[in-house]
Parts: sequence; structure tokens; C-alpha cells
Amino acid sequence: MERTHYKQEINMTEALMSRINELISHYPEDKRKSALLPVLHEVQDAHENWLSIELMDKVAEIIQIKPIEVYEVVSFYTMYNQRPIGKYMFEFCQTSPCCLNGVEDLMDYTCEKLGVKVGEPTPDGLFEVRGVECLGACGYAPMMQLGDFYKEHLTKEKVDQLIEDCKNDTIILHDI
Repeated sequence: MERTHYKQEINMTEALMSRINELISHYPEDKRKSALLPVLHEVQDAHENWLSIELMDKVAEIIQIKPIEVYEVVSFYTMYNQRPIGKYMFEFCQTSPCCLNGVEDLMDYTCEKLGVKVGEPTPDGLFEVRGVECLGACGYAPMMQLGDFYKEHLTKEKVDQLIEDCKNDTIILHDI
């Protein structure tokens, strides 16, 4: 499989560096690596919601760990993106309760509606559909995460409405 190397402008602003240093300060000097996950969240949020190899290398330098330690974390967790993604990432839970309640059909429906396969952004960069592991909301299946928010008890009609709301830019992605 051929890997594409995406270029990304690295912009470690004074405000971002201040936030990173504040996060690192929560841990003893010899445990700086413990700040890796929250630092990655901050850096990803500040860089169009994805992390290039060069950006991961910069995080390793700041935290004073080996780059491979950052790569391991970023490649393990689905919440970190290693390439540009759609603005609206529909992350459908794919564990048993959601599957038993039809999430696979909803994913197929959403992909068909958007004209994409799972894991690929729409040509306009607006949408992407992804399957993820348990989101911890089994009682609300089928469900997905969109930004910081859960969308629960999904139906085709609710998915249609979410797509329209996203197209109209009326969806809030982050709880600020």
C-alpha cells in the first residue's frame, strides 16, 4: 500500500505554546510524556484537525520524547488524524449494541448519500464517514459522534437532517 505524504504548515503560536506549557506543567519534569494526549489534542485543534509527521516530530521535540512515541499514540487512537479530513466527520460507533440497532445500514446510507466510501472525504472536503470503536453510549444506539457531540437514536431521517444542517453551517462542532 502506497502512503501519501501530506504537507502541513506548522504554526506553533505563542498562545498554543503557552497552552502546551501549561498542560506539561501538570506533570513532574520526569513525567512530561504524560501530557502527550492533551498536547496532541491542542495541537491538532490548532492545525485543521490533523497531525502531519512534521507536526508530530515537533510535539516530540517539545515534550522531549522520541518521535516514535508520538507516532505510536497517534496511530493507535482514532481521535487523532494523520491526514486532512472532512470538516464534518461522522464517526459512527461500530460495536455490538449499535450494530444490533442498524448502524451498519446507516453508515452505508450516509456513504451513498454523500457519494463516498468509509474513510474518504467528499471531494469538497466537507464530509467524511468513519467507523470507530465504542463511544460509551450503548443505551442510545445507533449513534455517532460529530465534533464534540453525540448524535443518538439515529435514523435515516436524522442523518438527512444532520447533513443538511452541516451544509447550512448550522452545526456546532466544539463545546468551547
